[in-house]
Amino acid sequence: MPPKRSAILPHALKIPALAKLADKRVVLASNSPRRKEILQTIGIAPEIVPSTFAENLPQNSFEDVHEYPVATATHKAVEVYERLVQERPDDPPDLVIGADTVVLSHIPGPTSDFTYAQARQDILEKPESEEDNLRMLLDLNGGMCEVVTGISLVYPILSAPGYEIKSIDERTLVHFADNDKSFIQAYVSNGEGRDRAGGFAIQGLGSMLIKKIDGDYNNVVGFPCSSFVKFLQLLIDEEPDFLSI
Repeated sequence: MPPKRSAILPHALKIPALAKLADKRVVLASNSPRRKEILQTIGIAPEIVPSTFAENLPQNSFEDVHEYPVATATHKAVEVYERLVQERPDDPPDLVIGADTVVLSHIPGPTSDFTYAQARQDILEKPESEEDNLRMLLDLNGGMCEVVTGISLVYPILSAPGYEIKSIDERTLVHFADNDKSFIQAYVSNGEGRDRAGGFAIQGLGSMLIKKIDGDYNNVVGFPCSSFVKFLQLLIDEEPDFLSI
């Protein structure tokens, strides 16, 4: 018999989107401590099962680069869901959450209606070296980048293949202050940005590089909890099978 679970912590808001997760097996397909912390902050305590997906999708295969993190999040979530079902078919997950966050290079400035020109944006990976980190941040200095998180939810349904996938993406603009090169070099020498996409961590010392953001701060950290909760509520309202199998 499956063990009793409680994915919802006592401090969670008493709202339908979170109440629906009570007594469910909720899995986060990531070992990111930041995503885990953000979810726990809003009252969700997921089971942590990191995905083994290689995250090697060819970036140039996407006509719109914003689709890349959504596709990666989907592969992560599906891999974990299928693995857990195979390992314990009598105790499948009720919900697997996959997420992937990427940093995109400069985009044109906003027009009057806050739309953007159709310019190709590059994905800024983790710096390969201290020199690469410095180059990356000097390029962003005084400008802006875009942070995109794709979220994919996988949950069981009765029809083949036995699960449904629903996805969203969240986008945040990060505006960098015009910093002296010596200031940027001091940050790079600290090493904080070496294992971060884009070469900076907004929740750490990297916050001193930032002038302002347009959008969800938690999205830049790695998980847009506000959009996630709204997405849960949308699925409850519009998908009869959502968390009901």
